[in-house]
Amino acid sequence: MRKKLGLLAVLILLLLQGLAQAAEDVAEVLRRQTLEMVDAISAGGAAVWQRYLDDKAVYTAEDGSVSTKAQMVEQIKPLPEGVSGNLKVIDFKATVHGATAVTNYVIDEDEVYHGHKLHCQYRTTDTWLKTPAGWRLIAAQVLALRTDPPAIQLTPRQMEQYAGRYELTPEITYEIRLKDGALEGQQTGRKAEPLRAEVADVLFVPGKPRYRKVFQRGSGGHITGFAERREAWDLVWKRVP
Repeated sequence: MRKKLGLLAVLILLLLQGLAQAAEDVAEVLRRQTLEMVDAISAGGAAVWQRYLDDKAVYTAEDGSVSTKAQMVEQIKPLPEGVSGNLKVIDFKATVHGATAVTNYVIDEDEVYHGHKLHCQYRTTDTWLKTPAGWRLIAAQVLALRTDPPAIQLTPRQMEQYAGRYELTPEITYEIRLKDGALEGQQTGRKAEPLRAEVADVLFVPGKPRYRKVFQRGSGGHITGFAERREAWDLVWKRVP
């Protein structure tokens, strides 16, 4: 009996090792195919995308547009004159669910646009399906990773203009104050946060690049409040005594 149990344990161990190895192999296959597709973007290798995209693939780009396979293949063209770039895949992870797999990674882009250097990153999530022809991409979503804008240095007099209390509702206020030669803000019930200036009358919180505080002024030039802007949507805070 002990020999049979020992043999069974060995067989189970080998089976688990085989399954683990299979999962690792799938991850490597998907990583390789992903690298091929990313390399093909700069090279204009439409044939690579034609091969790996499923006929029913749905591709959501960083600008929110949704493309079919035919539309995506049509977009894969060599970079125009004056533009060059290098794309790398970093932080690649794969999770296998039988005949379906989900990969997540960052495309790290260095681009030279008519002599000007640019750097961008895109967080991408892909869904792959195992087919008789191999693993094929059935869905993808790309998110542009935002970063903080460059900050300018305000004078003490400029910073003093923003200091004060602002009200969204009678129960929700936001106080801006000077501390150690810099601005900080604090909303009711929340921790204080540093404030930096993108340009005059536009402040942001480091680490929250989706938001801006756009200050409003009255006819006499005095600050009357600010619009807390997230993309195109504003929450308007009024300055209170």
